[in-house]
Amino acid sequence: MEHHNSFLTVLLNKLIGPQVAALLHALGIHPHDPANPIPEHVVMSLLVIVVGMAFTLWLKGRLSVARPGASQQVVEMLLTNPLGAGIRDLLDQNVGHHGRQYVPLVGSVSIFILLSNLISVIPGLTSPTVNATVPLGCAIITFLYFNWQGIRHHGPIGYLKHFFGPIWWLAPLIFPVEIISTTARILSLTVRLWANMFASELLYFIFLGLLMGPANFAMHKSSVLGVLVGILPATLPILFILLHIFVAVIQAFVFTILPSIYLGMAVAEEH
Repeated sequence: MEHHNSFLTVLLNKLIGPQVAALLHALGIHPHDPANPIPEHVVMSLLVIVVGMAFTLWLKGRLSVARPGASQQVVEMLLTNPLGAGIRDLLDQNVGHHGRQYVPLVGSVSIFILLSNLISVIPGLTSPTVNATVPLGCAIITFLYFNWQGIRHHGPIGYLKHFFGPIWWLAPLIFPVEIISTTARILSLTVRLWANMFASELLYFIFLGLLMGPANFAMHKSSVLGVLVGILPATLPILFILLHIFVAVIQAFVFTILPSIYLGMAVAEEH
């Protein structure tokens, strides 16, 4: 699905596009669009990071134990909530009592994905997770992190032993299967997030396009008929926006619970 560049992407390419193009050329990288070397998903990802950091700095000075504000309560719900679906809740369930030490990275990736998924609700902006490279980057970070934590917890040799299985004479068969299975988590995390977000936006544009055709036809026949038929194209996007928000939240949840499970498996004493 092709996206038009947002005004931020156009502006950024006008301001520093030539310098970025020169740097990429010096590194031997040839952008797909030389006139706009900074792609849309990069600009949207940077926007999510800047907004997230600005909000964090703003909230930091307003934290209160006695009188927490609405923003603080919403953020606390992301960490822990009665449903047990918060970032800290999921780590406690899947890793154990020492799982909270992984909150900074798991939480950062989870919140980045949540904001990236939701940013397209704002007119003129697009979700960077619709581009496969963004989910891939998050998946690679998650893959490297849980494996690194497994190595830290068990040592290189001890962690490697987990891939051989409990039965020594089956180790030659189990080891390649476990390596492939573990490495395939990069693909599964990437495709799951990218495909769902891509499909969510694609459905919106398809149904809107299908409904706009009859509305335009009716408008040429009769203004009254055009107004009546045009009710659907005017109201149906609201339903798709709600669906998109639902998908965005679910995919952020999935990208939180799966890394929690992977971390739990990596640092577990026994498989």
